[in-house]
Amino acid sequence: MVSERMRVVGRSLGVAFKGRQWGRGDSVAGGRGLRTEWVNDSVGVCVVNLARRHASGSVGSSSTPTSGKSWYREHKKAVVLLSGGLDSATTLALAKRKSGFDCYSLGFDYGQRHKYELVAAEKVAKSIGVKDHRVIKIDLRAFGGSALTSDTLDVPKDRDEAVLASEIPRTYVPARNIIFLSYALAYAETIGSNDIFIGTNVVDYSGYPDCRQQFFDAFTKMARLGTRAGIEGDELRVHTPIMNLAKADIIRAGITYDVDFSITHSCYDPDQESGRPCEHCDPCLIRKRAFSELGFEIDPALVKYKNADTA
Repeated sequence: MVSERMRVVGRSLGVAFKGRQWGRGDSVAGGRGLRTEWVNDSVGVCVVNLARRHASGSVGSSSTPTSGKSWYREHKKAVVLLSGGLDSATTLALAKRKSGFDCYSLGFDYGQRHKYELVAAEKVAKSIGVKDHRVIKIDLRAFGGSALTSDTLDVPKDRDEAVLASEIPRTYVPARNIIFLSYALAYAETIGSNDIFIGTNVVDYSGYPDCRQQFFDAFTKMARLGTRAGIEGDELRVHTPIMNLAKADIIRAGITYDVDFSITHSCYDPDQESGRPCEHCDPCLIRKRAFSELGFEIDPALVKYKNADTA
């Protein structure tokens, strides 16, 4: 029997599926197994997460192993960088629901053209249940240099998949992750935490130099030399749990940990009023391909807009 709660979870996805992609007991890389059952209701056939099982070890990777001596670690607090996108939402769910951290999420209003992601981040933070969600306002438009922070550069559209991994795109924002992580580090020290989570993914964003594990390892070494916690012997850890997962596997992990993808937002060039994704920029195409691979007929984030079109 499927409980009423599970039926509600299924309906919340709001999407139909082209066919069964996972069997009972199928596992998510590095996470808990996923068992599914099909449920028919008014919005179509939805997949419902029925059962989970814990697997040993951690999901993905972190810059260092856990140190048992740190008083910070005993508090189980973590700062999670949250953009409101698919990757950061899954990372937040892994930090809280798998690793058991009390999560403090951090977003940035940095002058990005896709400012609707801030709305999505707030929804995700509330849905997953963070201790506190803060938005830091900084002005990277003062420098420009990216299609995300300058009106003189267009967001690339309809690019071939092979091109995505072959060059640094115009949507790269100079030193953005260095800036974001620096704020996260300061916040972590302030609240008594030495664990930071970030949802970067080298598989889908290999063109971004600040999305590589080498970068995070180097940042971690720098942070230990420049913080009180580091000098006193506590070790900051930058966790990158989805670093080596393909986008479809990230979605699987998110489903396993009850992420509501319908409230996430990844588009770089959305409608400025409604937030409707353009469906042609790199993140939109990557999402579409991944959800399709898993049997979704439509990206859950598009459902409300498509329904409005036919209303």
